[in-house]
Amino acid sequence: MIDQFALSQAFDLLFSDITPWLWVIPGLLIGLIFGSIPGLQISMAMAVFLPVTFGMSFLQAMLFLTAIFTGGAYGGGVTAILMNIPGSSSSIATAFDGYPMARKGFHNEALGLGLCASVIGAFVGYVLLLLLIEPLAAFVLKIGPLEMVVVVLWGLTLVATLNEGSMAKGVMAGFLGLMLSQVGMSTTGIMRTTVGNPYLIDGIPVVPAMIGIFAAAELLRLRGDSYLVRNEAQRNISFARILKGVGQTFQYPGVLLRGSLIGSVIGAIPGVGSSVANLVSYGESKRTSKNPEAFGKGAPEGVVAAESANSSSEGGSMTALLALGIPGGAATAVLLAAFSFHNIIGGPSFIRNQTDVVYSIIIGNIGEVVLLAVLGLLSLRVLGLVVRVPLSYLVPSVLAMCAWGGYGITGTIAGPLTVAAFAGLGWLMRRNGYPVAATVIGLLLGRMMEGEIVRTLQVSGGQPFDYMMERPIALVLFTIMLLVLIGVPAIKAYRSRRSST
Repeated sequence: MIDQFALSQAFDLLFSDITPWLWVIPGLLIGLIFGSIPGLQISMAMAVFLPVTFGMSFLQAMLFLTAIFTGGAYGGGVTAILMNIPGSSSSIATAFDGYPMARKGFHNEALGLGLCASVIGAFVGYVLLLLLIEPLAAFVLKIGPLEMVVVVLWGLTLVATLNEGSMAKGVMAGFLGLMLSQVGMSTTGIMRTTVGNPYLIDGIPVVPAMIGIFAAAELLRLRGDSYLVRNEAQRNISFARILKGVGQTFQYPGVLLRGSLIGSVIGAIPGVGSSVANLVSYGESKRTSKNPEAFGKGAPEGVVAAESANSSSEGGSMTALLALGIPGGAATAVLLAAFSFHNIIGGPSFIRNQTDVVYSIIIGNIGEVVLLAVLGLLSLRVLGLVVRVPLSYLVPSVLAMCAWGGYGITGTIAGPLTVAAFAGLGWLMRRNGYPVAATVIGLLLGRMMEGEIVRTLQVSGGQPFDYMMERPIALVLFTIMLLVLIGVPAIKAYRSRRSST
């Protein structure tokens, strides 16, 4: 599967000269900073620094931009763990257990878990890409709207599991998110519930809404506390405890492998990406866990599941770009722009005629992951100091940052207003026991689901079930989803009955 001659040429391109690596560490640092600031997306960082690559060689430009991509994927998880602020939509599930761990004083361990799972997930994703890029390209070409409907539906099934106290509240919160996702112009061009407001034509902006309902609402709830971590003795940043968290990751090999594989496969599907992979991996880990009741209260395996899938999806998202010339998301769209700057077109001919360059990019990304492990360990001691900042300073400064991030995303006053409105909504939901994460999932995936359903109906001529019979990949995915959703709980219930008798 690997062209040995092209592989040796790739190593020569990468390691005969240090020049391609000079911008990797700056790229990782930029990604970490942008990823950890609410509202500053990875794709935004890549777009801002894209002009810097004009004077670089193609390989050097790709290593620099993918380093920002790699660093940003982990940076979003840091704030999700420490402040319940997902740096991007791909870090939502990281906050489910990472933040409760931090509130209990296990922020060092949570940061170590997140870093190690992120590094291993990204490593697995890129190794699979190196080994399987040509077969994966053929697989991606067979993915249609029906297959994407099944994958997104799989992500939506997580909604019902997010509230231990009342499943009905979890479903209601998710349904609220689905309703909110329908605001604005539909896929078929129909205007819905905009109440004449031009800012709502494109729908509710997801990232400002996410910042408001997660971050601002949580900060409002914390206003009576003094610090994020109440116990003064647990506020220290301990390198030894961070390393303990790194070691603890390997206690969950099944979760780590499953998350990495889920992220690699789902990340390869254009338009779906790490947001869905992050949620599906978390949901599957909770369903198959021996202690599902611990999830959402500070379960280490929840952090491992979310971060491994989030980072492994990077390698998957590069599949469509390298093999087909199709960007799988906003970040890979910026990478595609870098391709055009250097007069290179991704696709089968690129893989066939410049295999050594393709291998160089993938191996360079694996090297970036190793550097992220080192750089992450060094930076966590600084990033973790947020737990020692009094909330009287932290709350107003982060709230201001949230408002600024909302404005940065939309470029209009609609961004900060969305942050404020969803901060109030999140505060009310938390006060009454409704899971805000379920609403975010509904809002995030609802519009995506609608678009894929419309395309499926168009392609199938209004006969989606007959069409499914002609799509073996959709049938396999749907069968696996049913087995996981129904079969796994049934087996666990059967075993518990047998053990009790």
